[in-house]
Amino acid sequence: MRPAALDALPNACAQQDAWAARKQSVDSGDLDIAYVEIAGAEPALLLVHGFTDTSRSFSLLAPHLAGRRLVIPDLRGHGGTQAGKGCRIADFASDIAGLISRLRLDRPVVVGHSLGAMVAIALAARHNELISGLVLLAGTLKPDLAQDHPLVVGVQALRDPISTADPFYAWWHACRPGVPQAFLAGLAKDASAMPASRWRAILKEIRRADLSGAARAVQARTLIIAGARDPLFGEAHQQALSHSLVGASLVHAEACGHNPHWEDPAFVANAIGKTFGFG
Repeated sequence: MRPAALDALPNACAQQDAWAARKQSVDSGDLDIAYVEIAGAEPALLLVHGFTDTSRSFSLLAPHLAGRRLVIPDLRGHGGTQAGKGCRIADFASDIAGLISRLRLDRPVVVGHSLGAMVAIALAARHNELISGLVLLAGTLKPDLAQDHPLVVGVQALRDPISTADPFYAWWHACRPGVPQAFLAGLAKDASAMPASRWRAILKEIRRADLSGAARAVQARTLIIAGARDPLFGEAHQQALSHSLVGASLVHAEACGHNPHWEDPAFVANAIGKTFGFG
């Protein structure tokens, strides 16, 4: 029997060390998925993190979504979730579909960040019946990361054991001033627990992904939230998303980079609430 969902998540910034203890797990059919659940009103929000992050990625946003049921998994090979045998976008999407079914979620709104946004698109294209909406944070259809891109170069240079003080994190977790250091330290700790070989294997799949066809099959109502200063998936990526997803709305977090839900969680929560009719 899984533990009861959390009734609240107060003082998220001050409780980063305790985040892992909040996790539950469920067998999705192929592997055990770790997740945090917060009780609240339906429809639930299913929050899917980005590459090398964990459910912790949404710990700053969660208090701004108070009153709404939140389900926040660790993707396979990240955090407390088993690695499984594959790490394609389709594998991640299949896991999330299994999680929705196992938890009997009633057509949640799926919020995906970066890699999580790609997973959300793949999920929506294949399983429209499982979801009621999409929120794509700093997403892309086709990453188009060249061999000399800082992300590719930085990941290739990582060696086990990865240090939480590795200079690469200064670039990888870069964001506007004011994001709590305890939160960023927690992210670095989570990411450093992943073997460097897993970083490289997942990045290889991200680099080869092209979701242009999948986007044309998406029927769900979609909100795109772009960091106006995103150095990874900038305006061209966001316009491509907007043009490919029929009826999608695009908003910009003006002072944010690649991580609007860390940098301005109140803005992100407000945009989600306005789009899907809840506050």
